[in-house]
Amino acid sequence: MAQAEPQRVPQLVDELFRRRYGQLVAHLTRLYGTRHLGLIEDVASEAWLAALRTWPVGGVPDDPLAWLLQVARRRALDELRSQRLKAGERVDDEQPGREGLPASELSIEEIADDALRMIFTCCHPALAAETRVALTLKTLCGFDVAAIARAFLLEPTTVQQRLVRAKRRLEELDVRFEVPAAAELPRRLDAVLEVLYLMFNEGYSAQLDEAGGRAELVAESLRLCELLLSTPATRRPRVHALFALMLLQAARLAARGDGEGGLLTLAQQDRSKWDQAWMARGCAHFERALEGDELSSFHIEAAIAAAHAQARRYEDTDWRAILERYDALVALAPSPVALLARSVAVAKTRGVDAALREIEELAREGRLERYHLLHAVRGQLLWQRGELAAARAAFERALECCPHTAERRFLRARLERCVPGSPPDPL
Repeated sequence: MAQAEPQRVPQLVDELFRRRYGQLVAHLTRLYGTRHLGLIEDVASEAWLAALRTWPVGGVPDDPLAWLLQVARRRALDELRSQRLKAGERVDDEQPGREGLPASELSIEEIADDALRMIFTCCHPALAAETRVALTLKTLCGFDVAAIARAFLLEPTTVQQRLVRAKRRLEELDVRFEVPAAAELPRRLDAVLEVLYLMFNEGYSAQLDEAGGRAELVAESLRLCELLLSTPATRRPRVHALFALMLLQAARLAARGDGEGGLLTLAQQDRSKWDQAWMARGCAHFERALEGDELSSFHIEAAIAAAHAQARRYEDTDWRAILERYDALVALAPSPVALLARSVAVAKTRGVDAALREIEELAREGRLERYHLLHAVRGQLLWQRGELAAARAAFERALECCPHTAERRFLRARLERCVPGSPPDPL
């Protein structure tokens, strides 16, 4: 046992929880199956509570994860035995084999493999996309229901219902706890990458908000993507592409705020604050993504992020190259959000009028009516064209639709500046 000051134990347990909770749940799921996922989460949480009670008195174990696994396994077995006795079934001890090994004899590779299997379980295509996100955050990242609700601006009851439905669905399907076979892997991997990018984007968009839980979404999505890259089965070019994209965007996080909770655009950011180590790492993974003949939307989005990263000043941005990449993205994976982002490059290369025509077409289609960035970009373009009343109406509509505190503060500031005699802010 390693001795630690009792007052430091809660911090040690919290740090261990953030790093290891998902691994413990994944290992227990391999032992007892997805049909017992609710029980597994309960005994995993109980193991950490036991650590908080025991370690301040008896000291921190030399192998804390092995201790937690042993406690959780014992409690799971006790509960399963109790359930079987109540059902009048025969009760056996834990089965021999790898499952019966002391937790301390499990290798790091085995535990990592379990976490990889858990990702594919949480992101099973039979589950709705928003349910996959909630289940991944709960089982692999250790988020409680309240934290997930705060991160996605949902009611806790809504999150809880999603989790209950997800576990019931996994039980109905008796989903195997495994990395899918080669024939099925590409489709299943796409579902996983979609979840990781949804997590990242929510954390990135809400990075400056006061609500807790969101900053961790960026870190967790990067951690899980890196886990996919740690094994040959999932070390694919599009995984490198997504990791590159997230690194290149996350490298700008420190420069996105003004220090007072305000949001800064690319044009306003101090690029010396961009994390150059992450930029370099992102570019390295982008090079890995180009190996082979695979092309995904993540490849193109990473190429766009790389073009911004390569510009030493905002004025040096190669907007024509960015527009060409958006054209390729729309051709490969057409979506109204991609078309909206493309309109900014159109404004920079072909002028405000050309961009506004495309924005108005998107507005008429109606698919982005509740998307605040459509109205924000439209307001900015109208401001640049001198149509102040229409611009203010667009900014007001953007404020009505915007879910993020920092972005609302940013939009309100633009609305206040959009008055006669005030030059328009840069797009």
